[in-house]
Amino acid sequence: MNEPTPMERVRDARTRDSVSRDLRQTRGVAEMSASHVLVVDDDQAMRQLVSEYLAQNDIRVTAVVTGKEMLEVLSAEVIDLIVLDLRLPGEDGMQLARRLRESSNKIPIIMVTGRLDEADRVMGLELGADDYLTKPFSPRELLARIRAVMRRYEAVAPLPGRDEGLRAYRFAGWELNLWRRHLTSPKGERIPLSNGEFNLLAAFCAAPERVLTREQLLDLSRLHTTEVYDRSIDVQILRLRRKIEVDAAKPQFIRTERGAGYVFCASVTTVR
Repeated sequence: MNEPTPMERVRDARTRDSVSRDLRQTRGVAEMSASHVLVVDDDQAMRQLVSEYLAQNDIRVTAVVTGKEMLEVLSAEVIDLIVLDLRLPGEDGMQLARRLRESSNKIPIIMVTGRLDEADRVMGLELGADDYLTKPFSPRELLARIRAVMRRYEAVAPLPGRDEGLRAYRFAGWELNLWRRHLTSPKGERIPLSNGEFNLLAAFCAAPERVLTREQLLDLSRLHTTEVYDRSIDVQILRLRRKIEVDAAKPQFIRTERGAGYVFCASVTTVR
């Protein structure tokens, strides 16, 4: 990797100053006491300040300098999220991210860099990064993004009774990849899903041919804590129908059982 440019050094300094200010201000509202974040950054001052700020907001932090140290920690500790600086001396952060994704699809990654090139952001996201921050950034924003990514992953945690080794569900030519959070149509097209739609479809696939009440669907899909709030489960189902049904007005998969709830009418197979 190239040495940081003068402009990148300025951005790093601004970020450190921002962290220092926030360390003297109020702590975060939400608690994440069970979360363990791995910070990979060669800037010692940055590692310390970010670590202190996250620790003050009830996040356990392990900070390392190199990709080698990162892999050593991953082999010895349970990590919930990785904050990875792409600009490490003698290492390519993109290659590290690729290696992470090849070895594990489950650890969330937030990439950090001082570069402004859109191509870097796109490449990082295509490699599987869950979010992207460009220096200088506010530590409050980093904290907010960590919490947002963790909520998304918690929302799709294995449901009670579901095999944690399960990789995907398949039905009528469709495939719902649980690790990569992808829905692929029988034509091989990627169908974009919101968090709520993804969780809802996963809940249906976990209990095919069973009548599920609206309350059960809210609980099974974790929609109580994601993006539904005051919207009804019916709105989520309507949106999902529009994406997987030939005719949303005459659904073949997600059928309404009047006075009872909904039933997923499809033969579902699992992929391990």
